[in-house]
Amino acid sequence: MSNCIDPRPISAEPAFRSENDLNVATTRRRGLAGFDETRLAGGANQARDIHALSCHPSVCGRVERSEGRASSEFAPDRQVHRSGERLRPMMQRPMMQRPMTRHGVVHFLPLLAALIAVPILGFSLSALFFGSGGQVDENVLLHTVGRDRLQVTVIERGNLQSQTNREIHCMVEDVQRDGINGTPILWIIPNGSSVKEGDLLVELESAPMREALDEQMLETEDARSTQIQAEANYNNQIVQNETNKAEAELQVQLAKLELEMYTDDESGTLKLAVEEIKRSIDEVNNQILEAQATLELRRDDRRGIDSLYKLGYANRNELRKSELAFLQAEGKYAAQLNKLETSLATLRKKENYEREMELLRLRGKLQTAERGLEQTLRNNEARLAQVQAILRARTESLKKEEERLTRYTEQLAACKIFAPEAGMVAYASDRNDEIREGMPVRFRQHLMSLPALDKMQVQTAVHESDLEQIRIGMKARITVDAFPENEYIGTVQSIAVLPEQNGWRGSETKVYATTVTIDQTVDQLKPGMTAVTEIMIDSIDDALTVPIQTVVERDKQTWVLVRENHQLATRAVQTGRQTDSVVQILDGLTDGDQVALNPREFIDDLLSGDS
Repeated sequence: MSNCIDPRPISAEPAFRSENDLNVATTRRRGLAGFDETRLAGGANQARDIHALSCHPSVCGRVERSEGRASSEFAPDRQVHRSGERLRPMMQRPMMQRPMTRHGVVHFLPLLAALIAVPILGFSLSALFFGSGGQVDENVLLHTVGRDRLQVTVIERGNLQSQTNREIHCMVEDVQRDGINGTPILWIIPNGSSVKEGDLLVELESAPMREALDEQMLETEDARSTQIQAEANYNNQIVQNETNKAEAELQVQLAKLELEMYTDDESGTLKLAVEEIKRSIDEVNNQILEAQATLELRRDDRRGIDSLYKLGYANRNELRKSELAFLQAEGKYAAQLNKLETSLATLRKKENYEREMELLRLRGKLQTAERGLEQTLRNNEARLAQVQAILRARTESLKKEEERLTRYTEQLAACKIFAPEAGMVAYASDRNDEIREGMPVRFRQHLMSLPALDKMQVQTAVHESDLEQIRIGMKARITVDAFPENEYIGTVQSIAVLPEQNGWRGSETKVYATTVTIDQTVDQLKPGMTAVTEIMIDSIDDALTVPIQTVVERDKQTWVLVRENHQLATRAVQTGRQTDSVVQILDGLTDGDQVALNPREFIDDLLSGDS
C-alpha cells in the first residue's frame, strides 16, 4: 500500500431521534449540493505527486501507511457514521510502520532513506493542510454555501378520528357485592356495523342490578315509617312556646322608657345638666368683666406713677406698688378667663362625650333587653327545634332512599343501550380496555362512537422538544398510510397542557396530545387509520443554509471550517432555524463560501493552534 491519502468520500448522513424520524427526513432530504469535485480531485492529484517524489521505490522500500479510520460527527448527539478514512494532520498523528521482513538482502542505504522519508512525508502532508500556500487535503469534504427556501416542520404519526362523534358510554354503576370489577357485556353489535336510530347496541349484565333494586324498595319503606313518627312529635311540641315571653317584653319596655327620659328635649336628664353648666358660665363672664375693669384701673395708676417718678414727684416704692397692683389685677383677670375656659370645656364634654356615652349605655341596655327577649323565645322553642331537626333528618333520609330507588330503576333500564341516531359503529380504541363480549366495563367508560365520516381529524402526540414551536392555528400537511397518494391540509386545533402518562414511548419520554383537524370534506377515510401530520412551523425564503454536520459548538461558540486561499480556517457563525438536515446561517458566511462537511476531524487542532 502506497503512502497516499484515500480520496474516497466520507458518508455524511445526519443522526435522528428515531427510525420514524429517519424515514420521514429521508423522503424530504434533498441531496447535498455544491460539492467542489474539481477542487477535491486537484487536491488528490497534488497529494499523489508529492507521494511520488517522497516515496520512490528506491528510497522508501517497503514502508506502508497504517490503516486510518473515518469518523463523521454530524448531529448534536454526536452519532458517527463510518464509511471511509479519517484524515488527521500528519504533525499531530505519528506515522506507523509495519515491521520490515527480510526477503533477501536488505541494503543499508535504502533502509536509512526510508527512515528519513517517513517524517518528511508527514511534514509535507501537514504543510498541505496547514501550511502557507498549500492545498486543502482531498479527504476534507467541502460544501458550497447557497441560498434556498427553508421549510421548518414537525412530523408526527397519529390516528384518524371523526371531528364530530356521538359517544356511547356505559351508564351502569358497578354493583360492589357481585365481586366483579365493572359490569360484563352480554352482547355487543359488531364493530363497523351500520345502525338506525333505536337499534340495540349493547346489552349489559342486569341480574345484580335487579337484586339491588329489590333490596332498595324495602329500605325505602322503612325510611317512610320513621319520617311519619318524627312529624307527629313535632306537632305535639308546638303548644309549649309562650312561657317566658311576658317578662322579657317588660324588660324591653323599661329600657325604652329610660332612654326616652334621658333624651327628652324639655325636661330630660341631659337637658337639666346642660342648663346648670350654662348658668355657671354666665357667672364667670360677670367676674371676667369685673376683673377686666380692675385691670384697666391698675394700668392707668401705673402709668400715672411712672410719669410722676420720671418728674421726681414719686419715689421708687410707690412705683413698685403700682406695678404690683397691676400684676395682681392682671392675674385675677387671667384666672377668670381660665375658669371660663374650664366651664366651656365642661359644657362641650357634657354635650358631646358624656352624652354619647350615656346614649350608648342606654341603647345597649335596650338592645340587651331585646336580645334577652329573643333568647327567651329561642329557649322556648329549643325542644321544638330538636324534634324539628329529627323530622328534617327523617325526611331527608326518606328523600335519599327514594332517589336511590329511582337511580336503581334507571340503572336497570340502562343495561340496554340503544342507538340515539343513525351512523356507523366504531369501538373505542384503548390499549388498556378491550371492548368485546364478556369483558367488564366501568361506569362512564367510553364504549363506542357513531362518527361522522366526512369531517375527520388526526389525534397525535408531539415530543416535548418541539412543543415550544407549535401554536394553535398552524397549518399542517396530512397523509394517510392507506391512501398515500392523497394529501390533505389541516389545522392544529388543540395542544394538551400536561404530558401523557404511561405512554408506549416509555416513562422517560414526554409527549403532549395534539389534535389536527382536516380542513376539507373527505371520503373513504375511517376512524383508526394511521396518518402522518407535518406541521408547518416556519418558511424562510432565500435562507442561507448549510448541512447541519458542518456546524460545531465549542466553548458556547458556534464554528465552521471555511476554505480560504486553499486552506481551512475557523470562522464563528450565528445560526437561526434548523431542520433535521440543514441549519440557517444568520451571520458569518456568504453565498459561495466553501465549508468542511467533516469539521470535527480538525476543529480542535485549529482552535488550539489559533489560541
